Amino acid sequence: MSNSIEKIKCLIIGSGPAGYTAAIYAARASMNPVLYQGTQPGGQLTTTNEVENFPGYVDGVSGPEMMVQLQSQAQRFGTDVRDGWATKVDFSGDIHKVWINDTKELHCETVIISTGASAKYLGLPSEQHYLQTGGGVSACAVCDGFFYRNQEVVIVGAGDSACEEAHYLSKMCKKVTMLVRSENFRASKIMEARVRKTENITIIMNTDTLEVLGDGQVVTSIKALNKTTNEEFEIPATGFFVAIGHKPNTDIFKDFLHLDETGYIKNIPGTSKTNITGVFVAGDAADHVYRQAITAAGTGCMAALDAERYLATLD
Repeated sequence: MSNSIEKIKCLIIGSGPAGYTAAIYAARASMNPVLYQGTQPGGQLTTTNEVENFPGYVDGVSGPEMMVQLQSQAQRFGTDVRDGWATKVDFSGDIHKVWINDTKELHCETVIISTGASAKYLGLPSEQHYLQTGGGVSACAVCDGFFYRNQEVVIVGAGDSACEEAHYLSKMCKKVTMLVRSENFRASKIMEARVRKTENITIIMNTDTLEVLGDGQVVTSIKALNKTTNEEFEIPATGFFVAIGHKPNTDIFKDFLHLDETGYIKNIPGTSKTNITGVFVAGDAADHVYRQAITAAGTGCMAALDAERYLATLD
């Protein structure tokens, strides 16, 4: 065996709430976890300005600060936190092989996948600007809708998730304008009917977003194009929500793990176990329903406990 190959008892891939929670439990169980942070250290929460719905933070906490605290807690118990990301895996044999940055080869007794999912955005420069400033662009109404109470917001999307988020926003916002980019909803009929009958939701069909307008720090309106009439118009809004889907970060696992039609890893119900013995999944890489920090943390705990029990069978 090559000297460049490193043997690891518990490898954790990804550094969001799921990964760090798994690391805390694994470290406390003397599993000597090694965690690679991935291409976005801290995960999606690092783009969230304020987290107010995670238990224990009475006054709220910024997403980046929360992730620094979770990392410190994991390291306190002995987690080896490293830079780098998994670029290739081979789960075909008894040894779980993972390559880091295409160069370093790891042989792992257990692997916990917590690579998360990435929200899809429209790709507008102005959209990305206000996403980075935290001034009004979001891909999670449940996470950030609270900050727009009694305000006017715009949401883009046409599927069930977009309808759910629009309905959720309607309960706290003065007005919700829903932009559907085609002539038809992709949502189920019952979800479409729900938003259509909600009084403070205005639906504009066959409309593209051209630009997110603001003062450089916060959003003030949305510039849109009605593709039927070619009319450009502005919609006053302090918040712009994008609900056009998420892409799970699971491409490197597709040859070995069972994925659903959109790429989420399938776990055995009630567990974090995948179809490969000794490989576990936590967080948004498997969750296309809740996608919350607290649920990700819970599944991170499950993955570490499942991995600990699996290791016990090897002794």
